[in-house]
Amino acid sequence: MVLELKQSEEDVRKNFQVEEEKQNEAKLEEKRIQRTKRGLEILAERAEMVVDPEATPYLDVANQTGRSIRIPPSERKALMLAMGYHEKGRAFLKRKEYGIALPCLLDADKYFCECCRELLDTVDNYAVLQLDIVWCYFRLGQLECLDDAEKKLKLAQECFRKCYGENHQRLVHIKGNCGKEKVLFLRLYLLQGIRNYHSGNGEEAYEYLNKACQLFKELYIDPSKVHNLMQLGFSAQEARLGLRACDGNVDHAAVHITNRREELDQIKKEEREKKRRRLENINHLKGMGYSTRAAKQALHQAGGNLEEAQKILLRNPQMWWLNDSAPESNNRQQSPSRENIDQLVYMGFDAVAAKAALRVFTGNVQLAAQTLVHNRGRLPPDLQLSAEDSSSTPSTSPSDSAGTSSASTDEDMETEAVNEILEDIPEHEEDYLDSTLEDEEIIIAEYLSYVENIKSAAKKN
Repeated sequence: MVLELKQSEEDVRKNFQVEEEKQNEAKLEEKRIQRTKRGLEILAERAEMVVDPEATPYLDVANQTGRSIRIPPSERKALMLAMGYHEKGRAFLKRKEYGIALPCLLDADKYFCECCRELLDTVDNYAVLQLDIVWCYFRLGQLECLDDAEKKLKLAQECFRKCYGENHQRLVHIKGNCGKEKVLFLRLYLLQGIRNYHSGNGEEAYEYLNKACQLFKELYIDPSKVHNLMQLGFSAQEARLGLRACDGNVDHAAVHITNRREELDQIKKEEREKKRRRLENINHLKGMGYSTRAAKQALHQAGGNLEEAQKILLRNPQMWWLNDSAPESNNRQQSPSRENIDQLVYMGFDAVAAKAALRVFTGNVQLAAQTLVHNRGRLPPDLQLSAEDSSSTPSTSPSDSAGTSSASTDEDMETEAVNEILEDIPEHEEDYLDSTLEDEEIIIAEYLSYVENIKSAAKKN
């Protein structure tokens, strides 16, 4: 015999509706994740292109003072994607949308792992990410992730040690204080306490939770002090960060915030000027006939020095044929004009070599001539292969130009995806250090009471 559940038609219909709503929500969530991914990829790709920083938003990487830093090209995109996913995940965390936050944070972890270990040891981003992932595990009640949580918390602790120094001496040297970063250690101790509690380690849990409690008392900010600073024109976030940096002293915090504002304004001006000069240098090299890609590569090797970049290009003629177009469009180029071929022949070059060089350089007579001069009238072997590939590829068919309306739709979707990312990137560079600690206060008290109850029960027994 078996028990059989009987349901009315109304119950069946309601259950079906509930299931359908869950599936629709899952689909919407997946779409949001995919849109986030596309938006971040576009912004990261723009950093590899030449764009007007005043008109086109893109992602950049800055150090703890707010200045842009040079990252090896092989790691730059992975690092920007990692930081972008992290910021998006943090935005979902703030809205308590933990189910969507976690995939973003795990994607960030994946891209951070593509960066070299030396880089991760010099910044605190990777450590903060580990804390955010474990916080998500906790808020989602994913106790099956306790082992992974333990690994991530140990990794975070080690990263903080390497980044900040054994006793925070490196951090104090850079910033002058470590008050704001103590918020991260409060979160670390709290999560270590929670993990130990759920793993059955009562004594260790109590030790970490007590450390978190002591730090909370140290970091607690009197709301009236925040109000006083806001009356002076500062934001609540600036007030909290300033007060923690100045041990709660309102006057010192006001000076600290003002100085930091002025410092950031100066840095932004310098960074804008650097980007403007870089754009001018690239355009100067493009005016000489070099591609954007070749100009960027030469300037990167020259550390932004235009004169040195020109020398690098002259010493490395193989860079001249670096093309900005996609391979498909390179292969569809038309045959060189008779006029350009005759111009090179008149200079004394062989007609076949002239035609091949013009095909490689998409009709640029100046670069074709320079290449032939540097190679005694011939194309280098690698450029010969490029010329052969382009000559053997059929030309564009009429159907390739179709679909403009769908391209326009794709562009609108990409703009929407980028705007969603930009909305969630915080304006304040220390946003990740700002917390009211309201959630932490409640959770510390809650878990300390659990541990105390266990202790009391053990004493009675």
